[in-house]
Amino acid sequence: MKSAAPAYAPNDGVIDVAETTLGGRILSSLEAAYEVSFTVDRESLVETMTLLRDTPGLEYQQLMEIAGVDYPDRADRFEVVYCLLSLTRNHRIRVHVQTDEIKPVPSVTGIWPVAGWLEREVYDMYGVLFDGNPDLRRILTDYGFVGHPQRKDFPLTGYVELRYSEESKRVVYEPVKLAQDFRTFDFMSPWEGAEYILPGDEKAAAAAPPPPPAPPPAQPKTTESTAQSGAGKPEAGAGPKPATSTAKAEKADGADPKPAPPAAEKPKPTRARKTADVAAAPEAAKAPLTRKVAAKPRVKPDAPTADAPAKPSRAKKKPEPNNG
Repeated sequence: MKSAAPAYAPNDGVIDVAETTLGGRILSSLEAAYEVSFTVDRESLVETMTLLRDTPGLEYQQLMEIAGVDYPDRADRFEVVYCLLSLTRNHRIRVHVQTDEIKPVPSVTGIWPVAGWLEREVYDMYGVLFDGNPDLRRILTDYGFVGHPQRKDFPLTGYVELRYSEESKRVVYEPVKLAQDFRTFDFMSPWEGAEYILPGDEKAAAAAPPPPPAPPPAQPKTTESTAQSGAGKPEAGAGPKPATSTAKAEKADGADPKPAPPAAEKPKPTRARKTADVAAAPEAAKAPLTRKVAAKPRVKPDAPTADAPAKPSRAKKKPEPNNG
């Protein structure tokens, strides 16, 4: 294999023959990177393509591709590029046409029917109109798509988003809701960071002021006597304090606390008191605490009674000895 790329015929004399054939239809011509390109007048595109196909020495019989390019800074921001192939001469050229969002480009579907699909792609991606295309409608995006994705001013997130709605049981379109404006990506390594300072970062570069010194730790409040805490002072409308409080206050001052008088206890009952209580209520003492039931006499089953005579004994009699 001599070459990795396909071999084509050299470009010798191609520009001269094309300029002689097309005349004023060619606005400019360029040969670069072993390729020849022509920029032609938009209004005469169909005549130019017909001459490039049928003129001997040119004979570009096949339309390979139609591509679009966007130059937002130019008045005619779009370029429609036609890639042609000569099967008899084994040669390729490019034909460029300039237009904008309003001015249509003549369709070449009458010369190459395959241009119908290719022009639809350029219309879908860039919004270029083609006059004479019998079915100019979107081909790559959805039916309700808004905008043209290959334009330089088209946001990467788009204008609408689609999702499947469980309520409507169909795909619905909704406006794109962004939390912040789209920012231009730097294409540099996010781990290394950009070499320039982004707007607003100059504030972060300035040295931050030192933090204020920490306050000293708070000392716990202590008292050495009741005079400092105000203990023992009567308050307005306060009643007498219990003895326990006085004892605690005296103990805090260092004095011996006076023992509080013991509370009156209920005396335990004695034996004499129990006897006096019984004497005061003799009837209660004589009353039986429980009711006793008379026990029935047990009668032996063999004992004779008035109603039933005694039964003969069941004991076996010993046989009498036979003296005879």
